[in-house]
Amino acid sequence: MAAFMRSVICLVATERNYFLTRGSGVVVESKRYVRALRRKPVRVLFPEDKTDEVIKPASQSQPAGLNKAKQEAKVTATIKHPEERDFVKARNNVQSTIKHAPVTLTKDHVDGLCFERAYPGDKRLSRLVSVARSRTFREQQGKILLEGRRLICDALDAGANPQMVFFSTVDRLRELPLDKLKRATLVKVKFEDIKIWSDLVAPQGVIAIFSRPDPSRLNFTNRSLSGALSLICDNIRDPGNLGTMLRCAAAAGCNNVLLTKGCVDAWEPKVLRAAMGAHFRLPIYPSLSWDDMEKHLPNPVTVHVADSSSGADGSRQAEDAQVNMLNKPSKAGDYGWVSTKRSNRNNMSYQEYDSDSDSDSDSDSDSDDEGLSLPRVDSKLYHEKWAQSSTALVIGGETHGLSLEAVQLAEKTGGHRLFIPVAPDVDSLNSAMATSILLFEGRKQLLKLMQTPARKLKPKAKQQLS
Repeated sequence: MAAFMRSVICLVATERNYFLTRGSGVVVESKRYVRALRRKPVRVLFPEDKTDEVIKPASQSQPAGLNKAKQEAKVTATIKHPEERDFVKARNNVQSTIKHAPVTLTKDHVDGLCFERAYPGDKRLSRLVSVARSRTFREQQGKILLEGRRLICDALDAGANPQMVFFSTVDRLRELPLDKLKRATLVKVKFEDIKIWSDLVAPQGVIAIFSRPDPSRLNFTNRSLSGALSLICDNIRDPGNLGTMLRCAAAAGCNNVLLTKGCVDAWEPKVLRAAMGAHFRLPIYPSLSWDDMEKHLPNPVTVHVADSSSGADGSRQAEDAQVNMLNKPSKAGDYGWVSTKRSNRNNMSYQEYDSDSDSDSDSDSDSDDEGLSLPRVDSKLYHEKWAQSSTALVIGGETHGLSLEAVQLAEKTGGHRLFIPVAPDVDSLNSAMATSILLFEGRKQLLKLMQTPARKLKPKAKQQLS
């Protein structure tokens, strides 16, 4: 009996100690919990760059609204302190606002200019680049596409009007004259996007959309160095040739460049790259008819045409004499250096250069102009004196050659057929190469003509002083 009582007393003592220990733990934990609730909650600041972060949707097992309401009710029920309950409600409101807020552009500043950061899926770069590559859009909308720091700087220095500039880094933007970009929209995009839409093998990370420049309103710093010298491009359809010819005209100090309606568009990206900024160093007048050609030339002017088939040994004169002896009507096809088709450009539709489609397009045109009489224009070697006053040089395309109107204008103004002798078995020179040779020869002759009066006056002055 005594042993049984001792076991009961030990059991009661053990249960009492366990209960007291557990109760003291509850008291301590409740005190800690109350002390934690007395502290002010930490203010949560959501970073700005996380504003477009998408909140994960609720579980699909229950409706989103019901599930969200149950979670808020559960959280609110477990929180007894009023300050913490208000904080949880405010946080839920902020998260719901972030979830339903529209995607907006974040704007930054660089050296006083505000620029935008393109949001994911921004189609402005691809849309503008694709349409700016079309000649129809460039002419209708009056927009051109320029790529690269040097070309954009040349356009800004000449006074062209920028509309939108896409750049990959802020350092690329700082390479441009920022004071001339105040009215343009600046958009920062990823370099991968520029690389996709760039025409260059190694893109520089900057593309700009400009208004189509008016030659009469641009500021050209490169004035004529050799008197009045103009270049007329007749049916130049290769973009690389036209760009090189524009570059040569700017280097030779030409007053202007006149393009007939058969030429490729001067603002095509390939022409811009080949010209190396020549578009902003001298006036270029595109799509001119022969009736309007003389309006852009000085008065008086002498027009010369480049002849690729006349020889220095008088073979052309012999051929002319043979034609006259046989009493055959002379036409353009008898000479080879001029097109056999009279240009009726009002009803012609022009397209950009295509080497496959232009080779045999006018094979049957000889029969239409059998009765046309070719103007009589004397020939001269390129190094003989031909640039003695205001001069215009006409260069024809390699496929179609000179038009008949060009030769008629040369005859009207007293010009010549200029011939560059080449080695035997060589057909002819490239149009761009012939342009460079003739332009620099004309520049040399005009400069020599300008210096001749000064040389003659010096001996006379010395005689008077003696």
